[in-house]
Amino acid sequence: MIICEWKTFSTDTETHTQETFEEIVQDEFEAMMYKEHESIPSYIWTINYVIIVKRSSKILSEISFEKIPRNPVCE
Repeated sequence: MIICEWKTFSTDTETHTQETFEEIVQDEFEAMMYKEHESIPSYIWTINYVIIVKRSSKILSEISFEKIPRNPVCE
């Protein structure tokens, strides 16, 4: 499900608000996608990036963000 309003989510160690997320990735939030029955989004779109939310551990709910440019410049 893709939603266009921020939905705060938490891991075992952190709570991610829109403000903290935008500070981490240094870009402005646009939308996020949740897979069915998941409490953490799978993808987050910003103005300049698609952010893949990766789980770092199977035991703890730790995550990392992988930024991929939305509009890469090809020469």
